[in-house]
Formats: sequence, C-alpha cells, structure tokens
Amino acid sequence: MNTSAVSSSPPLRELLARLSTLHPRHIDLGLERIRGLLERLDHPERKLPPVIHVAGTNGKGSTIAYLRGILEASGLRVHAFTSPYLVRINECFRVGRPGGGVLVGDDELCAALERCERANAGAPITIFEIETAAAFCLFAQQQADVVLLEVGLGGRLDATNVIDTPLASVIAPVSIDHTEFLGDTLAQIAGEKAAIVKPRVPVICAEQAPEAMTVIEAQASRLHSPLHAAGQQWHVNIERGRLVYQDDRGLLDLAAPKLFGRHQFDNAGLAIATLRALDTFRIGIADFEAGIVNAEWPARMQRLTSGALVDFAPVGGEIWLDGGHNAEGGRVAAAALGDLEERVSRPLVVIAGMMANKDATAFLANFAGLTRHIIAVQIPGRDNAMPPAQLADAARALGMRVETSSSVEAALQSLVRLAYEVPPRILITGSLYLAGPVLAANGTPPR
Repeated sequence: MNTSAVSSSPPLRELLARLSTLHPRHIDLGLERIRGLLERLDHPERKLPPVIHVAGTNGKGSTIAYLRGILEASGLRVHAFTSPYLVRINECFRVGRPGGGVLVGDDELCAALERCERANAGAPITIFEIETAAAFCLFAQQQADVVLLEVGLGGRLDATNVIDTPLASVIAPVSIDHTEFLGDTLAQIAGEKAAIVKPRVPVICAEQAPEAMTVIEAQASRLHSPLHAAGQQWHVNIERGRLVYQDDRGLLDLAAPKLFGRHQFDNAGLAIATLRALDTFRIGIADFEAGIVNAEWPARMQRLTSGALVDFAPVGGEIWLDGGHNAEGGRVAAAALGDLEERVSRPLVVIAGMMANKDATAFLANFAGLTRHIIAVQIPGRDNAMPPAQLADAARALGMRVETSSSVEAALQSLVRLAYEVPPRILITGSLYLAGPVLAANGTPPR
C-alpha cells in the first residue's frame, strides 16, 4: 500500500530512526527511565497547564476528542497528547491555539525530540518515553488552559503516569487487551488502569464490568478520591436520537455525536461528566453541544466517501474504517454495523488485518452473525503482523467464508467482480496499524 502521499520531513524521519535504535532489548515497563530523562530536562512535566489524564482500554481517544471539542468550543486553548498515530507522528501532538489546536509542525517536533535525545545521552529508552518527554517539553513552553493526556499502555507503569496532581483521572471502558503486560484477568488490568488515580483527585469512570468497577472503587476509596461513575453519579442515554445526559446538577438534552455508533454516546457522556465534575471551566450548554457534534476522531467507524481506495470499491457501496483490535472493539463496531443494517440493509464484507499478539477469534466472533464473508489481508510494513493465513484460519473456525488478499486495494477490486444485487457495505478493520496505511493510500490522512 503506498503511504507516500503524506510523510514526515527527511530530518524527522531520520531522527525517529535514530531514536528507535535506543529501544531496550526487552520492553520492561517502568518509570525509572522517563523520570531520569525528565530530571535532566529540568522537569517540564511540573510546568504544564492543568492536566486531565485519561486511561482505559477502548474509547480513550474518542473521549479526548470530545473533551477537546467542548473545551475549544468554550474558547479555551487545549494541548493534547494521544497515541498511536495513524499516518504521521505529528498526530500525537496537538498544540493549543486561539480558535482551535493544530498538529505540531515537523521543525518544532524535531527540536523537542532532539532536546530529549541530547538529555538522554544515548541511554536505553523506548520511543514512547521519548515522545512523552517531548510532549511535556512542547506543552510546557506554550500557553494553554488545559492538557489532555492519554495513557499509552496500562497506567501504573505508563510513561504518562508521572503527573502527580492532575485535574482529573478519567477511566474509559476497561476490557481484556495487552495481557502480556497488564495481566490476564479483568481485575488485574483494571488495577493497572486505576493506578493513574491520585490522592484526592476526582475520578470520572465509564460504565465497567463489575470486576473492573470493584477495583476502581477500591482505589478511589483508598486515596480519598471522589468517584463519579456512569450509572451511579451520572447517566447518559439515547432518546429520540439525541444524547440525554443527567447528573445531580441537572439534565442536558443534546444533539447526537457526529462520530458513529452507540458507544460514542457513552464516550461523549464520559467527557461531559469529566467537565461537570471539575467545574473548573465555564462551559455553556451550547459549548457542550458544539463540542460533541463537531468532534472528529479518524478510523473509529469512519465512513470513507471519496479517495483513491474508494474508487476501487463496487459502485454505490459503502466503505467504513475502524481501528478496533480486541474483543470489545469488535463488539462496538459490530453493534454499529447492526444499527446501519436496520436503517439500510446491505450485504456486509469485512476486510481484516491484525497484529500477531491479538486474539483474532475473539475479535472476529463479533461479526459471525452479521456476515460470512471475511477477507484477510497483511498489515503493510509490520513484521509483527498476523499472517493472513492465520487470520483466515480463525475465521474458518467460526464458520465464516474467508479468503486472503495481498492488500486492501486488491480485496476491494475483488469485490467489484462479484454480482451484488445491492452494493455491499465494507468494513476495513482489525488494527490501527492497518487503518493508518488505508487513510494514507486513500489520500485522506488526519489533518
């Protein structure tokens, strides 16, 4: 897949390649490296605007998109650090500006990364730790009202967990993922996520499975941190296609999110609950609505309506792109497809590519009742991607009709040759590492 349509400058690419050589031989999660680097950088993490720290398995990025949309609609400047990126590393660093944030430019990002490289002095460090330190340097140097900080992996030992006193600790839905690092039970994983909670700092929590909620409640209680939990202190529902939010301060009746899927109402609710619990910012009802309606977050049930890849697909068909990669991500994508099917019925084809450390069976099982047609593809440029034949075996074991294809383009072209009475609905899914090349090849990268 050709991803050259949007690329970083040669100096930035060379710098990233150089930094990647510092990666430890084994990923041993811990805070020693990042703390040492930040000390040598004169602690930029202590000079940040107020921080909202967001953890969870699914929905972190969408929740941050809603938070940013609402805060910017109210006239505030917002820095945001998120991961992973889809096409360009610049997507991870959004710098607050009057009228709305912008992705950091190549030169500015190079300067921040080079500063971190000099301070690190060749010591082993992960690329995410360097990126996190660079974000703190960038954000400490530029005025803003708030920083939105997304956890990369887990929480307890994540490089972002060096912020001692955030404004709020936000926990999006917790589910099974990254078991090799976080544990193989929901309670263990929830413990890792809940470790971002700080003493007496408000905790705003999405609806969770009981075993995860028990862990989060215990952590909040132990640290005397006020807990604002979905279904308890606040509620969000869909009524007549609108988002209805309610807490002890009253009710908000708002337009639906532009981001598609029932789960996006929950993510928007989590963002609203966070800002209502803080009461730090002056936000009107119109700001809440504008932020929710205008929020964008690419590769989350994103419809591709134009572009190079769209031209390969059957005429009149729909193409949807979703970066879901675990069982829960598959569940919410399948639920969104079910809603689409109720509106307009179309045959569904799932084009899937996954990383080798993911549970393909648990992910694909969500689509077994919606389609029998799976096309397995290779994620380009990833040595640790799951071979399409292995992914196809998982689909066959679920009773699905499956084939493999050399690329997403080839998969789309193969569908043109089939005789559909109604043009198909096509979902490209399985990994954000697949979604990025798809957006680049389509000519529609994140802006």
